[in-house]
Amino acid sequence: QGQLVESGGGSVQVGGSLRLSCAASGRSFNSWAMGWFRHPGPVRELIAVIDWSGGNTYYSDSVKGRFTVSRDNAKNTVYLYLQMENLKPEDSGTYYCAADIHLSRSARTESWGYWGRGTQVIVSS
Repeated sequence: QGQLVESGGGSVQVGGSLRLSCAASGRSFNSWAMGWFRHPGPVRELIAVIDWSGGNTYYSDSVKGRFTVSRDNAKNTVYLYLQMENLKPEDSGTYYCAADIHLSRSARTESWGYWGRGTQVIVSS
């Protein structure tokens, strides 16, 4: 049974940086697509997705040029990262990672087979 665990959230000032991590274990996630999502409010927003190899990525317009998604498939536990730069107050929210055998640009729960429990990011001025 696979599980995803996020870490790295916290409080940061406007213009600062954070790096989120997601540890995926319990099954062979190294062949699965993964993604980052956030809940700034009631609606979940897709932030970035990456295919199993790391060679294909997609970013939402709101974070393009500021955030970078990457992954490390080298070990039994796959690590997904989100490097966030030049953070803005509107980047605040709970950030989730997700994984699925298929790469999707949907933020719907049913589009991703596994979800983490989230890590909170607070950006203050």
